[in-house]
Amino acid sequence: MLPSTGWQIRQSFSGDDREALDEFHQRTWGGPIVVAHDEAIDLRTLPALVAVGADGKFAGALSWRVDGDALEVVSIAAGTSGEGVGTALLDAVVAEARASGSSRIWLVTTNDNLRALHFYQRRGLRIVGVDQGAVDRARRMKPSIPTVADNGIPIRDELRLELPIEGQ
Repeated sequence: MLPSTGWQIRQSFSGDDREALDEFHQRTWGGPIVVAHDEAIDLRTLPALVAVGADGKFAGALSWRVDGDALEVVSIAAGTSGEGVGTALLDAVVAEARASGSSRIWLVTTNDNLRALHFYQRRGLRIVGVDQGAVDRARRMKPSIPTVADNGIPIRDELRLELPIEGQ
């Protein structure tokens, strides 16, 4: 476990964690299914890191999977932004990537998600690709994905970001 200000980062293993994690994913993603790069991914099938507060409640969660030499961050969410939860989760998954022998981590976000783009780029991830129309296609699998973000930007494309893992 990695201590932090009022919460800890740890792997999610127990049944109680799974229930709380499912509830967290319901609040943040509208359920356990996320759609990315033309694939519906069930977060319940993936390993997860959780940030747990002193009150025992989840402050954030990150789900990932390893494929070949890369670790894909499938989902990352913090209950409250600006408290360092996302940074701690990302740091912890980089350690997981090193342990698994991965040479890089990667993830996708959407074109409207300016806060995420700011967050990831400040932590060293670089935009390496744009899949135009990916979110339009994703809506066929998950119609609940909005067409316009709260900031007024139409949600259409996926941006792929990567971070090389040093020491690999």
